[in-house]
Amino acid sequence: MTSHPYTSVWNDLNQVEFSQGFLQAGPYRTRYLHAGDPANPLLLFMHGITGHAEAYVRNLQAHAEHFNVYAIDFIGHGYSTKPDHPLEIPHYVDQVTAILDALGADSAYLSGESLGGWVAARYAQLYPERVEKLVLNTMGGTMANPNVMERLYTLSMEAAKDPSWERVKARLEWLMADPAMVTDDLIRTRQAIFEQPDWLEACKSNMALQDLETRKRNMISDDDLRSIETEALVIWTTKDPSGPVDEGRRIAELLPNGSLAVMDECGHWPQYEDTSTFNRIHLDFLLGRATGDAS
Repeated sequence: MTSHPYTSVWNDLNQVEFSQGFLQAGPYRTRYLHAGDPANPLLLFMHGITGHAEAYVRNLQAHAEHFNVYAIDFIGHGYSTKPDHPLEIPHYVDQVTAILDALGADSAYLSGESLGGWVAARYAQLYPERVEKLVLNTMGGTMANPNVMERLYTLSMEAAKDPSWERVKARLEWLMADPAMVTDDLIRTRQAIFEQPDWLEACKSNMALQDLETRKRNMISDDDLRSIETEALVIWTTKDPSGPVDEGRRIAELLPNGSLAVMDECGHWPQYEDTSTFNRIHLDFLLGRATGDAS
């Protein structure tokens, strides 16, 4: 295990002009972190299952130089509205539409990690006119591996039932190639979310996609990927716990305008684990400066 200097969310944000707030997006009170000039193109960062906007604290500054950046909490997650029903991909898609409408944006650049990538891909398929470019970062929704699903469900529900330091830490360590990346500050940030009185029921709702039958009817099929015309970058990692690099390559090859970037020595949060590499690849792609290929 590598030794890392202590970091906190405030270390990541102390040079960033940003705001935290809540946006009434249709029926959904959506919590966000915002940075950048509202006159710039809109970029939405979307986290993974049981995640939250802080997944992108290390990416706000670099992207705010070029974009109007919002890192959101999905419904059922973070501090956003927590519906009292199982959450499936169409519910998250509706939230994204409501966010764009509330911000008065005809279109946006969408970048999603895990669940966020799953939602972003479906959104680009359904509403191509509203998506400028698409980044699918270790995306979910193309695989249904029972072992991965069971592990994710167990870690998440154990932490929801008992948001102790060790259980929350274990859930976060699943994300990282190097468990030492999980700092005390990150644990406490997520623990505070998991300690909310409504979190256990919310977690049951957002775990719906770990149920095999529910997952199957929400999955992104090969034909779905072939139908996405939006220019897309697939980011995968050499140590992703959800699936091998070959899956990222397969997704990129199925997308008509897809390309692949592979990040070494990262797990499920490459935007956090190797921020400088991620920001370079990501911005090169979004700004059309290069292919974004890091492999």
